[in-house]
Amino acid sequence: MKIQTQIPVTLYRANGFIGRYQKLVRETVIPYQHNVLWDKAPDTEKSHVAANFINAGKALRGEDAGDGFYGMVFQDSDAAKWLEAVAYALAVHPDDTLERQADELIDLIAEAQDEDGYLNTYFTVKDRDKRWTNLLEGHELYCSGHMIEAACAYFEATGKRKLLDVAIRNAECIYDRFVTKRIEGCPGHPEIELALMKLYRVTENVHFLELSKRFIDERGVDPSFYAKEAEKRNWTVWGCDPWDNDYRQSSKPVREQTNATGHAVRAAYLYTGMADLASETDDAELMAACRRLWDNVVHKKMYITGGIGSTVIGEAFTVDYDLPPDTAYSETCAAIGLIFFGSRMLESEIKAEYGDVMELAFYNTVLAGMQLDGKKFFYVNPLEVNPGISGVACTHRHDLPVRPKWYACACCPPNVARLIGSIGTYAFGENKDTAYCHLFAAGSVSFANGMALECVTDYPYDMTVRYRVSGKGRLAVRIPGWSKRYSVFVNGSAYERTPENGYVYMDIDGSSEITFVFDGTPLFVRATNKVPRLAGMTALRRGPLVYCFEGVDNGKVSELRIDRSVMPEVSGYDETILGGIVKLTAKAVRVSDCDELYSDEPEQYVSCEAVAVPYYAWGNRGENEMRVWMNICG
Repeated sequence: MKIQTQIPVTLYRANGFIGRYQKLVRETVIPYQHNVLWDKAPDTEKSHVAANFINAGKALRGEDAGDGFYGMVFQDSDAAKWLEAVAYALAVHPDDTLERQADELIDLIAEAQDEDGYLNTYFTVKDRDKRWTNLLEGHELYCSGHMIEAACAYFEATGKRKLLDVAIRNAECIYDRFVTKRIEGCPGHPEIELALMKLYRVTENVHFLELSKRFIDERGVDPSFYAKEAEKRNWTVWGCDPWDNDYRQSSKPVREQTNATGHAVRAAYLYTGMADLASETDDAELMAACRRLWDNVVHKKMYITGGIGSTVIGEAFTVDYDLPPDTAYSETCAAIGLIFFGSRMLESEIKAEYGDVMELAFYNTVLAGMQLDGKKFFYVNPLEVNPGISGVACTHRHDLPVRPKWYACACCPPNVARLIGSIGTYAFGENKDTAYCHLFAAGSVSFANGMALECVTDYPYDMTVRYRVSGKGRLAVRIPGWSKRYSVFVNGSAYERTPENGYVYMDIDGSSEITFVFDGTPLFVRATNKVPRLAGMTALRRGPLVYCFEGVDNGKVSELRIDRSVMPEVSGYDETILGGIVKLTAKAVRVSDCDELYSDEPEQYVSCEAVAVPYYAWGNRGENEMRVWMNICG
């Protein structure tokens, strides 16, 4: 049963740390990415995204399709995610120029839609006769899903229907094929499942709920589907193995799945759609499967930074406890998908762990995916970088030591932009009598149930969170799992109540000031011995932030051994470095190097201090060594 829903993005006005990031997205990231989409960004990988829609429109009108299609088969999704990010920006900060740019792109998208509602520039420009014949690799449904999400967001932000009508026609085209005509198949890359749930809520058209359920229920029923599909054609996009069903989470029906497998982004998007459908339809069996998969991901396959997907081979999960730091894949989009998944689990079950993981993924892997200036991006988020090996050796080529400007496969940059723009919808939820605070986000919120609050905090660096609340109902605030101690004050008086599933509930009638003070003590963290690569190592965490050690602060990081017997020193907030951070300084020893490759000479130790900075801010001061997990001394 659905317990609560996310608030619309229009109801949250951010300030503080989140507000600064949203301002960066609005003023720098979105304009920069617009230039990329239109191939106007200097010294940046060509995207051809806008040109693909222009050429598709020409092809549909019987004109010469210009320079044809360029890019990945899913290139359309970059436009969709950019439009979604624009929608969230416009919802809280109207901008005529930005809206005009978005409408210009929407016009091109509408002109690229076929008469029957089909929409995909790759197959319209390049391979019209191959439509729907390669669900394994073609990404038609994936692209449609992202366009649906963009359409819902843009309609809710601006009231304009043009893109929404395009999305509805496209979804009805898909419904006609897979439901009305009962043609077998489901997406090779899940995404449309969660998007259709959004479209259902915006339009109240039951077709879209039914179509989402159809794709979720059919997945894995016939594990040979993709192989049989491949036998019918003589072409391929990437040469994917149609029998590798673990890769695309289709080895068995989703209700029977217990183990997170395969491509991590696909998995997270699929699980999000499953959880959303389960809460909407009170499907207890489907929700039980979601809980099993969540537990497997979070307790056996998640990095300390909230990243998921440990191998470059297939951008995928491997086996339980395989979490190497130096070859970590930990794709930015996968962490975003994990936030989606957690948010949908909160629809059916108010449980602090979901918020803990959402927070962990956001403040560490997601934010690390973007340079502090908003102009460069990580696709992959390693937990250890060794210059000369990382980004160079064939085993580490994917783990880049510096962020590139753009990618041929550019799914992550616009994904970061849309998530930051919509973070309020994940931070707050509501039902008819309760306002939920899942994440701590400075700013003001107006709830549909009549309650309102202002959150005043310098989180994630200051651990005091103050709410000024008005209305009648209940306020429910998550107590983070990392805070060993905490205090609550209502109108200046201490308030004590046992948390329920990690949330403190309090009655509100009128106006109240409620203050939470969390424990900002730095924590040394160790991994279970089941993760062999991390045995005898430690990591540092303070609040939601995981810390790392960079060479620019410490010289040769691999020479350091951390002394866990001494509590790290917490610096004051320093706005002059890395956009404003709090540093941690740990006691350590530096181990002497040896001249030969191997030596029997004893090590020499020199006492020293080791400086740690937040992981999300690493790689902003040039190429240098970086480690999250450090060897210990003693």
